[in-house]
Order: sequence, then structure tokens, then C-alpha cells
Amino acid sequence: MSRYVIIGAGAIGGGIGARLVQAGLSTVLVARGEHLTALQQNGIRLRTPNEDVTLPVTAVASIGEVTLRTDDVLVVSTKTQQVLDVLPEVADAPVRDRDGAVIGSAGELLPVFLATNGVSAERLAARYVRKVFGICIWMPAVHLEPGEVIIRGVPMSGILHLGRVPAERAEPADRALLEGVATDWKKATFDIALPEDVMAWKHRKLISNLANVVDALVDDPRAARPVTTAADAEARAVLTAAQIPVIDDATEAAARAQGFTIEPVPGLEDARLGSSSWQSLSRGTGSIETDYLNGEIVRVAHEHGLSAPVNARLARLARAVIRDGAGPGGVAAAELVEAVDARLAR
Repeated sequence: MSRYVIIGAGAIGGGIGARLVQAGLSTVLVARGEHLTALQQNGIRLRTPNEDVTLPVTAVASIGEVTLRTDDVLVVSTKTQQVLDVLPEVADAPVRDRDGAVIGSAGELLPVFLATNGVSAERLAARYVRKVFGICIWMPAVHLEPGEVIIRGVPMSGILHLGRVPAERAEPADRALLEGVATDWKKATFDIALPEDVMAWKHRKLISNLANVVDALVDDPRAARPVTTAADAEARAVLTAAQIPVIDDATEAAARAQGFTIEPVPGLEDARLGSSSWQSLSRGTGSIETDYLNGEIVRVAHEHGLSAPVNARLARLARAVIRDGAGPGGVAAAELVEAVDARLAR
């Protein structure tokens, strides 16, 4: 049985970690600040539609505090813009044998899974790590308070697609590893799939995540739906022109339909529980992942001689909000729709 070391214990990492601990699987959470203090002092509070439990967890401030072993599985679940803050330390962490002797580094010896939105983290990780694995995450989770995560999906906590990146670099041992992780994580109420090309799934998820910035920035996301529709259509056109494989909508919808439904969590029925980008602004983290979501579409467009004005506009707006230190919901939906319509009319 593997031990799972999860670097970044927010909504996704904390949610996965809490479920693994609940299933009796060996798990270490790497966290920081008040969240780390709360985890160490009280454990992790897991709130779901059917549960409100506090679980004892092993939590540390850095991977350097963990004595890594050859059977460890590392999961990086920070926001994509924070991946480079942790990858060098992860890659250079020593791995020891049963006698305590250092036999190499984590970057050389251990599998590293990227539980991140967007499609950039895997490429960034390849600079440091030999065994890179991607995770496509469909998991309605929220982290707003120190020591607490909220999972709104039932009966499964989420749908996770796992695979080696790039797919053509898969080794015979990878299948056994992936099947072992799948077995463990299914015990922890996750629906696990092992597709041949996980990045095709992550590109489809990327399209859905383009709406995160609108959800985070505007006062009425529903009123800004024309903007998200335009960003979606623009992204599909760019990815198609670039000949980047993307799972089709019907296949993706079928996979999601059999995984979970989102239900209210007691005590939070009327609370606003927004996207990961909304959570970043709500917690005042000082950063947002838009440059790796909408900005990814802009990057692909630029590399192929195309334009992506809607997604570029949204990325610039998000950067401005971060510079101003503003919270969520400060942009009028009507003004954003008008600005995007004017940009498209040029």
C-alpha cells in the first residue's frame, strides 16, 4: 500500500487527503499558515451533504519534513501559478531505503501527480520530475476557512482521470502504479478512470474552467453568460485549429453523469460557494489562476498565428483585479458583456 504525500491541502488536496485518511490510507498533507496550524492542532474538518466530521491528519510545512520512501506517491495540488514554488523542493527531496540510506531524489525516483486545473503544470513538472502523471479533476470542493474543506458531491466525492504524461512515455510499471492508486482512491469515494490520454480530458476540463474568472469577478455571473459562451466558442476554435486532442462533449457528459450530483451542505445552504478562482479572491491569496486557464487559450492562439480576444480580455481583467487587491464580484456583469461585445466587433 502506498503512502500519499499531498503538497497543497486546499479544496482539492485537502478534500482528497481527508477522504484518503477517512478510508484508512496513509496520508501526509503539506500546508502552510493558519491552515497548517489548524490541521496540526485540530485535524481536518470535512463537511459534506451527509457528514460533518473532524479527522486526525499528519500535516507538515514542507516536504523536507517527510522522510520519503520508494513506495510514496506525491500529489501536487496547488494552484497552477504556485506549482513552480514547490516543484524544486519536491524534486530535490531525498528518498531513502528501508535502512535509512539516501538512494536518490524524488524527482528521479517517485511518481508525481498534478492535481491541478489547466494543462500547464505537467509541462512545468517535466523540468524537475521524470515520472509525471496528470489528474483531470471534477470535484465540487471548497476551502475558505483554516482547517476545513467542503465537498458537495454525492455519492462520489469526485471524478478523477489519471494518466502518465505524455502518454507515449508510459512505461510497463506505470499501469500497475495507476491501478494501485485507482484501487486506493475508489475506497475513498472517488470515481477513478485511467484513460489512454489524460491530457485530452484535461483540455476538455480547461474549456469548462474558462468560466471561473467570470464567476469570480462579476456581480451576477448569470447575467454575464454571453461572455462565458464567447470564451468557450473561442477556445474550441483555437484548440481545433491547433489540432490539440480534446474529449468530445458527449463522452465527457456521460462520464460526469454517472459520478456525482451536487447537493447542499447543512449550514451552508444559502452560502455562495464559487469556483476555485472565486475562492482565491475570497481568501485574499493575492493570485488567481486565470493566466493558466484563459491565458492558456491565448498562448495557443499566439503560437498558431491566431487571436483570442475574449480570453485575453478576461485574463487582463483578472490581473487588474489582483493588482488592485479587490475581492470577488466587483465587476458589473453588464459592463463586461458590453466590453466583450465591443472587442469582438472590432
